[in-house]
Amino acid sequence: MKRSLISLALLPFLLTALRAQQTQSPLDELKRRIEEAARGKNTSNGLTNDKIVAGLKEALRVGTGNAVALTGKPDGFLKNAAIKILLPEKLRTAGKTLRMVGMGSQVDALEVGMNRAAEQAAPKAKQIFLNSLNRMTFTDARQIFTGGDTAATDYFKRTSSDELTTAFAPIVHRAMENVGVVRQYNQLMKNPMLSAVANDKSFNLDDYVVGKTMDGLFYMVGEEEKKIRKDPAAQVTPILKEVFGRMTGGGSQK
Repeated sequence: MKRSLISLALLPFLLTALRAQQTQSPLDELKRRIEEAARGKNTSNGLTNDKIVAGLKEALRVGTGNAVALTGKPDGFLKNAAIKILLPEKLRTAGKTLRMVGMGSQVDALEVGMNRAAEQAAPKAKQIFLNSLNRMTFTDARQIFTGGDTAATDYFKRTSSDELTTAFAPIVHRAMENVGVVRQYNQLMKNPMLSAVANDKSFNLDDYVVGKTMDGLFYMVGEEEKKIRKDPAAQVTPILKEVFGRMTGGGSQK
């Protein structure tokens, strides 16, 4: 009877420990090993520093690949409320007025066209992200591990934004011409209600769409990074199986 009471008393503690073990991300263990390596300690499970960093790079390769795939397809921007490109802020009030006077279809066409341009540009980011990963150092990896939930996304912003802007600009411009955005925009600008915007020489539609394309793409990269931090052992490639499998005690999985 006494043994049963003791067992019951310990049950909550056992359940808490079990839940902690189940919910702990393998990235936490990877972070610990990175910190140990930085202090000069040897890593266990036969994983070298290079292998650990390679595991992180592979996880981020998969994550950025997913983000590009989700955005660089029809409706990848348009049907995603979190990243859909809306009319420029300066046009929104006038856009409501235009809808009231029967020009809603033109306003909608402009909005759709901007999103289509972003969807056509997004695939170009895949190779740029891979280039950024190839340049990643052990120090970069450590900062990503010890940073916040979007530390890797911040790394990509820091190392890839200029290259992405250069790559996106001609694609966005060409796409907007092809789908009629430039024509639609110029036509709208002739409307007297938009004279203030039309006379604003500081506004550039290409720059606006390129900037919003990058915002949406980095948002999706951030969402994928959060998944990696919660469950980096998606283990869809051999190196992820090796690195994260060993760190969770499962060994190399087949």
